Amino acid sequence: MKRILVFFFVLICQFSFSQNINIGLLTDKDTPEVQPLLEQLKTEIRAVLGQGKTVNFKNVLSNNYNLETAKENYQSLINGNADIILAFGVMDNIVLSQQENYTKPVIVFGSINSDFINLPPERKTSEINNITYIIAPLSYKKDLDAFKTIYDYKNVGVLIEQYIIDALPLETIFDPYFQKERKKYRLIPLSENGISTSDLEGLDAVYLAGGFEFGDAQFDKLTSVINSKKLPSFSANRVKDVERGILATNQPQTNLNQFFRRIALNVEAIANGTNASELPLLLEYKNKLTINYNTAKQIDFPLRYAMLGTADFIGGELEPNTENMMSILDIMNGVLDKNLSLSSSEKSVELSGQDIKTAKSGYLPNVSAGVSGVYLDPRIAEISNGANPEFSTSGNVVLEQLIYSESASANIDIRKELQKAEQAIYDTNELDALLNATVAYFNALILKTNTSIQNQNLQVTKRNLEIAEQNFEAGESGKSDVLRFRSQLAQNMQSLIEARNQLQQAFFTINQLMNVSINKDIDILDAELSEGVFKNYKYDDFYKILDDPKLQPTLIEFLVQEAKKNSPELKNIDYNLNVTKRTYDLNDYGRFIPTVALQGQYNLAISQSGKGSTIPSGIPTAPDGTYNVGLNVSLPIFNQNQRNINRQSALIQKEQLGFERQNIELNIEKNVNDVVLDLINQIANIEISKVSEETAKESLDLTQNAYQQGAVPIIQLIDAQTNYLQAQLARSTANYNYLITSMQLERAIGYFFLTHSEDNNQEFIQRANQYILNKN
Repeated sequence: MKRILVFFFVLICQFSFSQNINIGLLTDKDTPEVQPLLEQLKTEIRAVLGQGKTVNFKNVLSNNYNLETAKENYQSLINGNADIILAFGVMDNIVLSQQENYTKPVIVFGSINSDFINLPPERKTSEINNITYIIAPLSYKKDLDAFKTIYDYKNVGVLIEQYIIDALPLETIFDPYFQKERKKYRLIPLSENGISTSDLEGLDAVYLAGGFEFGDAQFDKLTSVINSKKLPSFSANRVKDVERGILATNQPQTNLNQFFRRIALNVEAIANGTNASELPLLLEYKNKLTINYNTAKQIDFPLRYAMLGTADFIGGELEPNTENMMSILDIMNGVLDKNLSLSSSEKSVELSGQDIKTAKSGYLPNVSAGVSGVYLDPRIAEISNGANPEFSTSGNVVLEQLIYSESASANIDIRKELQKAEQAIYDTNELDALLNATVAYFNALILKTNTSIQNQNLQVTKRNLEIAEQNFEAGESGKSDVLRFRSQLAQNMQSLIEARNQLQQAFFTINQLMNVSINKDIDILDAELSEGVFKNYKYDDFYKILDDPKLQPTLIEFLVQEAKKNSPELKNIDYNLNVTKRTYDLNDYGRFIPTVALQGQYNLAISQSGKGSTIPSGIPTAPDGTYNVGLNVSLPIFNQNQRNINRQSALIQKEQLGFERQNIELNIEKNVNDVVLDLINQIANIEISKVSEETAKESLDLTQNAYQQGAVPIIQLIDAQTNYLQAQLARSTANYNYLITSMQLERAIGYFFLTHSEDNNQEFIQRANQYILNKN
């Protein structure tokens, strides 16, 4: 008896393992974009049915949106050897709805929006022999409600294929909805070429209800038109549409996977003898608002922080702005050309040049001319014998020429030195401006990298959330893990937005330094040690010298020497010392040098009339024009003791400037030593951060796998993710911090490699090497 039972058991197993199932597929159009989805569906069905059943898929029958062809395709599967029919398409759904009975099991999915299906709440199955529908929470009205929560549109364009417009009574859904909401809409047919900008005139938003079968090129063209008009857009289809440029959708990331799993389970149930009429209709999943951060930025869409708690964000990675891409040299040159502080300082140098001209003008002749008219008491005029007539006019020309003045000569010398001192101040400001430019550039790079890493961390959190959801569905973890990662997802998105805003502020700083519009859209090229300009300007050679402890003391000596030689601050002190010395000399031996001046005058009697204008005979007549010339030599003997006081003040100023010079020299030595030590620290950080990042990445991978298997708690996974984030930030900023410190050293020595020619830089390196060789 046992042998007989075993024999029958083997027969049953052999029958079940050798069962063949033929599946026919109906669709409106078989496009290259649909093929990967169908392959994914086939793979899911085979995986669910297992190795005990052989699944054969018939060629996909497409109707190309023709109702008669759809009828013929369905009939061919009925007449053929198909065991189960899968239907996906509006035309196929219309054909199936017209059938009175179904001789073969049919599964209809994903073709009709739930707004068109009115089922009693208690109805859970089709209750029609051999047919079942998979009704997902796809709803035009719910989508538009969700769209309204992020943007209060007034007139929305509904993009949908023409054949759907012709086949479905869309107006019965949209007209009542928009009338109730007191808004407007316009149906816009989608063709294979998408739409044109003229189709969007008068609209303030776009609702994409079609385009599911669009390829990447078609979809990119579509989103380009929409986003060029800066119109907020919403997709009815899937998250992938948002990834490709649509602003938002209300569909979750995993809805397609759930679709395929439900279809596969239905196929399995039918293959095992369940009537399709008994299978559940509704496919339950929660809608989730998803927003594309990059699209929002592109169309200037305002993102409110309140959205972080209700929406998922994708994007956030930086798209390079090739049109306004700037290197560090571009920024440095822009600062030198247009920086307002430098321009103001440059005007100070020009003004000091005017002071020199004013001082030199003391040796230029001074010529003045005058005309005077006199009315004299006639009684006096009458007895003056013609010397003082009643009415008279006269003119004169006076010439004054300074031949030599020690005070004027000293003023010229002093003004020249002050101009040099002003130029030294400008040179100081220029070095500071260049340092500010490079620091702003590297800070922007740090923030740009931080933004990219925050986006990567966001993707890690999304992956961890998926694992947590899978573990929860499998009963391997509680819902608290899912909620924890959802909370972290919002926090990570906020960190990403803050990073983007901080980067924008860094760009504002760069624009301000270059004196361009603050809101100008710019981007910056990356910079790495031993790459690009930093390779050409011998930064790697400098790096190697710094990394050698034996050469560091000698190198510091050389750098201090160069810093003192180049320091504009020391030059400014020296020029002011020259001014003090010249002031002292003026009030010392200069007081014994006389001032010599020449003066000449020419007088002309123009007219005389009235009483006393006639000269009596016998009295000599004076000529109408007379002149005189004089030489003036003056030497102040005692000038209220001002000379001695000024001389003493000059001595005090000289001592004061001497102290300032010593202090600046000490500051230079300290700054060079401090920055070199900082550079050594940065070198260590570069090497350590590499190891730290690699270790943290490996630890995160291992912890993710262990958490997925239920071997470690959630807190350990969060710690691993946080450590990896910090390690990434440290690794990415280590090079930038080293280069910032390098720029601080170049400022300290008064020599920026990037602003000098390669020959000059090579000469600098050779002098450094020669100095080190001589000292060692």
